[in-house]
Amino acid sequence: MSGRFSRLYRGETTINFYGRRWVGFTLSIVIMLLTVVSLFTRGLNLGMDFEGGVAWEVSAVSLSVDDVKNILEANQIDTNEAKIQVLSGSEGERIRVQVGAQTEATSAQVQQALADQAEVGINDVSVAVVSSSWGASITEKAIRALLVFFLVVSLYISWRFEWKMAVSAIAAMAHDVIISVGVYSLFGFSVTPATVVAILTILGFSLYDTIVVFDKVHDNTKRFATSRVSYGDITNISMNQVLMRSINTSIAAVLPVLSLLVIGSWVLGAIALEEFALALLVGMALGTYSSIFVATPLLAILKTRELKFKPLADELHLGEEMLRIAGSGKKQARVPTNPSQEAQEKHVLIGASREQLSATAALSHPPRPRKNKRR
Repeated sequence: MSGRFSRLYRGETTINFYGRRWVGFTLSIVIMLLTVVSLFTRGLNLGMDFEGGVAWEVSAVSLSVDDVKNILEANQIDTNEAKIQVLSGSEGERIRVQVGAQTEATSAQVQQALADQAEVGINDVSVAVVSSSWGASITEKAIRALLVFFLVVSLYISWRFEWKMAVSAIAAMAHDVIISVGVYSLFGFSVTPATVVAILTILGFSLYDTIVVFDKVHDNTKRFATSRVSYGDITNISMNQVLMRSINTSIAAVLPVLSLLVIGSWVLGAIALEEFALALLVGMALGTYSSIFVATPLLAILKTRELKFKPLADELHLGEEMLRIAGSGKKQARVPTNPSQEAQEKHVLIGASREQLSATAALSHPPRPRKNKRR
């Protein structure tokens, strides 16, 4: 096990990523279909900031969840549609109630009833009212920001690398967004502005991990420019070389998010942190996965169709052969594959070396002393 880890650490693994590309594609397609079906059938559990509504928050010292439900039913508010949360903080437990849009009179009556039941002043019951038009404006701005992000990223990658890498990176990021949103639909998590911010953050992380792999692929493509190496080989070599870096980056990014989710949400009771950290956790895992199993294999498929790599499309070197090619670089094009040819070239080189030594010796031999002529 230690030997495998040391090889992973040095980038000397020989995992056939390109040969197993359809395994990753199939898994991604299945998950995306599940999320899309869930989005069309169940939809998203949009928070109050998107759908509009009223939220009350009050101390839970003398108030229970059943008391809150009774107050809502007394004001003809459907408790099944209400979102009641018990929040824990440094000031003790509080109860937060979110419902759909209500009239000002109903909102005031519920506020007064909560204050009476909790035995606090009416000013100690906070009220937040959000209109549905404001939620629609947030949705529109979020979609606009997403499209602008995709456009800018496409232009940059096309300029820095090539358009095929841009297409692959955008496909990987779209894959991450669709599945991340689908997870919220499947499990019924509430979608808030914090979720939107987290998804945009996810795109940045996914792009970073993809660019790391693409940069190595780009370098190896130039390195093997004079060699008869397939693009599948270049892809495999590159991904094995940066695999440990991707894992380390993901672990370093996920650990703070886990602490945010566990300490910030579960210990301190900050629900906003839970919504933000949950989206980040799902998206970062997807970002690492998509850069290895979606973006790079898709790039290899596009590049393999080029005239330079098409004749070598079916050639893949695995195991020790992959390591030999990875270590040889440009020298790979000069290594003879025929043993007799190798012996012949060695003989020619030895002969040439002897001739060079003889010529050098002749030029460097000291001149003989001239004899004195007799008179």
